Order: sequence, then C-alpha cells, then structure tokens
Amino acid sequence: MSQSIPFPIRKECPPGACTCDRDGLLNDPGGDLRILRLTMADEKKLITRIENISSYADLKHIEVRMQAQLGIVLQINPGSREVRTVRGLNIQLVERPGLCRKTRQSIPAAVRRCLEKNPEIVYAILNASDLLGAA
Repeated sequence: MSQSIPFPIRKECPPGACTCDRDGLLNDPGGDLRILRLTMADEKKLITRIENISSYADLKHIEVRMQAQLGIVLQINPGSREVRTVRGLNIQLVERPGLCRKTRQSIPAAVRRCLEKNPEIVYAILNASDLLGAA
C-alpha cells in the first residue's frame, strides 16, 4: 500500500471471493479511494437508509450523496420491454475499482425493496423517463 489513508477503509474480501480489485486501487497513486470508505457497518446503515426512502426526491438525494461521498453511481432505468412491476426496472451500480461484489448486489436489492414498498416512486421514475408522457 503506497498511500497513507486518513480514514478507516473496508476490510478486504477473502481471496477469490470478489473481483473488486481493492489492492490495485490502493496501489494506484491517482486512484479514487472514496469507495473504500464504505465499511461493512456503513454499508448496513446505507442499506437501511435506502430501504426507508419514501419519495422520489429522497431517492435522487441519496443517489447524489452516494456519488459525491463514495463515487458510487446508481442507475435506475426502465427495462427494454414493458415495465409491469419493479422487476421491469434495471437497477445497477456502475462498475469501478474497489466496489465490492456484495455491495454491487446489496444496494440495488435495497432499492428494489424500497420501490416495492413505494410504487409512487416507480411512477416518478417512469415519468422522469417520459414513459408515462401526459398520462
């Protein structure tokens, strides 16, 4: 590790269990280390926060905060076919070094649970994508 890191970082995954390239990121002098701030405890807090989102504005706020503080880009887009349920939405995190495989799965799953509890947010997402038009 060639850099001195002034904050606690996420523990490394067991060998072969993840493809996050954490070591490569730590050894890159120009690497964006913000993602490593997301410790396991902080990830659990974030998941809880996402699951308790109650409005589209709150979802957008969390997206902006995740990108600003951690460099995580959350993408929520309607699927290529009809969107009849929350399963019709594509929810994913943009790949980047240091982003753990478990995190890439847990955050979209938390968003999906939030959307299942709050269908009005799904309608706002569809409306923002102009799928509902003037309906």
